[in-house]
Amino acid sequence: MSGYTGHDRERWAPEPPKRRGRSAFERDRARVLHSAALRRLAAKTQVADPTDDFLRTRLTHSLECAQVGRELGRSLGCAPDLVETACLAHDLGHPPFGHNGELALDAVAQGCGGFEGNAQSLRILTRLEPKSFSPHGRSVGLNLTRATLDASMKYPWTRADGRKYGVYLDDLEVARWAREGAPEGRLCFEAQVMDWSDDVAYSVHDLEDALVAGHVRLDQLTDPGERRTVCEVAAKLYSDAEVAELEERFTVLLEEPYWPEAYDGTLGTLAGLKNLTSTLIGRFCLAAEEATRAAYGDRPLTRYAADLIVPRAQRLECDLLKGITAHYVWSRHEVNRTRQRELIAELASLIAEGAPGSLHPVFGAAYLSAGDDAGRLRVIIDQVASLTDTSAFAWHRRLTAS
Repeated sequence: MSGYTGHDRERWAPEPPKRRGRSAFERDRARVLHSAALRRLAAKTQVADPTDDFLRTRLTHSLECAQVGRELGRSLGCAPDLVETACLAHDLGHPPFGHNGELALDAVAQGCGGFEGNAQSLRILTRLEPKSFSPHGRSVGLNLTRATLDASMKYPWTRADGRKYGVYLDDLEVARWAREGAPEGRLCFEAQVMDWSDDVAYSVHDLEDALVAGHVRLDQLTDPGERRTVCEVAAKLYSDAEVAELEERFTVLLEEPYWPEAYDGTLGTLAGLKNLTSTLIGRFCLAAEEATRAAYGDRPLTRYAADLIVPRAQRLECDLLKGITAHYVWSRHEVNRTRQRELIAELASLIAEGAPGSLHPVFGAAYLSAGDDAGRLRVIIDQVASLTDTSAFAWHRRLTAS
């Protein structure tokens, strides 16, 4: 595909292609799709604890994000397989219990530089997921192409920058390799498409899940007081807008004709809900496509040739949907969230007490070869982060009983 060079297709550890007729980016996609890290997302929390088979997990979210990203990227001239792979990979580093577990692990990991889900994703792709090794015997993870790794990084800098980050100091070398030739601090175009696709997918689908689970009712959104509270939450957590601007945008969004009047779980209202989600996704993606094309024309847009332009109106609408979930769902689960954080801290302590015997063999070997306390703590963190919600509870039960 035009717009990508041999430099973009390079792998950190050189390796020959296994068969003809498959592009480097198709190989990347296959490697992530078949990874154990992706499979584990099936048992990791998305927003609320799943209470039925309808509600999403990190895996179903990643698959939906990948579908959104693939179509949006293709419409703008990106390699579809590259964007899809970045979307599939973007949440691989999430620990048990989602962002809640991330907060708990970050507190435990202060002695080795902290924990961040995005940085853990890069670590999995380039070190922890077993697939390839360098000529010197070092694991290089899935050994993805430079362009795919670059597209997978939302925050390609370290914690030293004083902002949300996506690279541990331990992994700085490979991050620099992936970013070779990139403008300082600027995301590649494919990473921007992945980032917006992630926002679109989870804001829309988390709302759908909240409605199906009964955490929020459509009639609540017609109440001015309820809507103002949602706007206040969105302003606090997600948006740079004032509450008044968000209220104005909320009114516009809710006046669109595709909002169902009610949801009661029947076939007809389920179909209405699906129509709402697909229409909202189309609204957000088409707005970005049209604004970006208006700025850059019809040529293929790849790597550092352009920036994705998302109109402010659609960014605010996306923030508002996130605000609905934060207000109506998170508050219902605070007791569980507190216990989850406690369990993560206890589990890390229990594993550390029994290490290396308490670790999975892969991590046990890494623990023995670590050169200092910080290195050993990082291995403990890698082990806990690799667990699912289910296995975290199981490990905790086993270690407290022994």
